[in-house]
Parts: sequence; structure tokens; C-alpha cells
Amino acid sequence: MPTVSAAVAALEAAYPPALAQDWDAVGLVCGDPAEPATRIVVAVDPSPAVVEEAIGAGADLLVTHHPLLLRGVHGVPADEPKGSVVHRLVRARVALFAAHTNADAAAPGVSDALADALGVAVEGPLDASSGIGRIGHLPAPESFEAFVARVEQALPTTAWGVRGAGDPARTIARVAVSGGAGDSMLGLVRQAGVDAYVTADLRHHPADEHLQRPGAPALVDVAHWASEHPWCAQAADVLRGALPDATVTVSTLRTDPWTLGAASRNPVKRGTP
Repeated sequence: MPTVSAAVAALEAAYPPALAQDWDAVGLVCGDPAEPATRIVVAVDPSPAVVEEAIGAGADLLVTHHPLLLRGVHGVPADEPKGSVVHRLVRARVALFAAHTNADAAAPGVSDALADALGVAVEGPLDASSGIGRIGHLPAPESFEAFVARVEQALPTTAWGVRGAGDPARTIARVAVSGGAGDSMLGLVRQAGVDAYVTADLRHHPADEHLQRPGAPALVDVAHWASEHPWCAQAADVLRGALPDATVTVSTLRTDPWTLGAASRNPVKRGTP
């Protein structure tokens, strides 16, 4: 019978904890390693709704990308949001495991899953010093407008939507991607020789300053959750390969925090009134 410890071993082989940033909190959050793991659910966030989904599915283990206890805590009382999740998991005998920045840096990892979802053939990392992000190429060049549509069609729908910054007619052949918040790597993107960069949580000032530089790659901004959701299928495949007797499913819940959005599909030229 597959166990929690066997699932953890498979996940840590694919996403080594040593790759995690020193501020991160990865690994087994709660649960008994010796307990069975016959049903496993994979999700981006360990949110209450996802926990209830896992419990309703009869899961023994919930695997998430985002950690539950990322920042230091001094207790997990049941009347606090994170404490409530811990108590719900323990009472239902569901273990929780997180693979965060170690999954970002692993190869294949979060950005490989994003690139694959977009049809981008990976050539190598965007940040070679930490293995974060990926650089690759499209099957054939296409316009930036078509590329933004490609991203929109490939990722789960969110209220945040998909936003493109650049000339709609610009030709896109080589692409950089980074799951999660990626504006800290805009400098690397400009050195990478790519035509567009897909990431999440781009802020106004870094994006504006980037676009002011001659020849800067076009930008595609998506919801943080949507950029990392393709990883769930990748992690599920890791578990299915290592634990063939376990049932592994990917959460169907959208846990992006934004619930309302309205955006024009018509291109808007920068600087127009």
C-alpha cells in the first residue's frame, strides 16, 4: 500500500528540498509519514476550499505548490485561518505537503510546466544561477496578438485575465516564461534575446520602465495562480509514476483571489488618450 512517506520521497526526488530558497518552508507540513496515501489531491493553494475538496474526495494526502506556513507562526489555534486549516487536516487524517521554490528551480519544474502548456519548447533556464524561469521557442513565429491569444487559451480562466504589453503586430519566436511573480527577472529577460516574456504579478513601474528600453521584449501578465496551475498536472504525473496503486487527481477549484474583472480585448496603444 502506498504511504505518505513514499509519496514524499517521490516528490522530494523530483523537487529536491535543497533547491528551495532559505526563506521558504517546504516539505511535509502535517500528517504521519507511515499512514497510507491511496488517494492524493494536487493543487496550487492549501486554501480551506481545497482542503474540503480533498477531504470530500477521501484523500489521504494533499500536495500543494504554495506553503501553508510560509511565515513564522507561534501557534496554530483553530480560530485563526491557518490554524483552522491545520486542525481540519489533522482531524480528517489528511497529510499536507508543499513543494514551492524547490519546484520552481527543479528541472522539470513549474516554469517547464508553464512552457509546455503554451507550446514553448524549452532551451534552458532564464536564471542559470538558480534555475528559475525558462527560455524557449514557439513551433513557428506568430504575431504578439496571436501569442497573447495562445496564452489566454492555454491557461485556466481567471478574473485577472491575460494582459499583453507590446505591439500587436510584433513577431514572436523566442519566449521566456516564469511561473509566479516574475518582475524581478526583467533585467535577465532583456539579456535573453527573447521576443516576449510571460509571468505573473507584473507591477506598473517595473513594467513601464522595462518597455521604455529600446527593443525590450513584449510582456504578458497572467494571474499568479493560473501561471502555476500547469505544475499540478506535472506533480500528479510524478506521483502516478512512483505510486501506481494510488489515485492521484488535480484540484478543479480556482483559488485565484480575484473574483471580478473586466478588460477590453481591443489593443490600446501606449500614450493614447
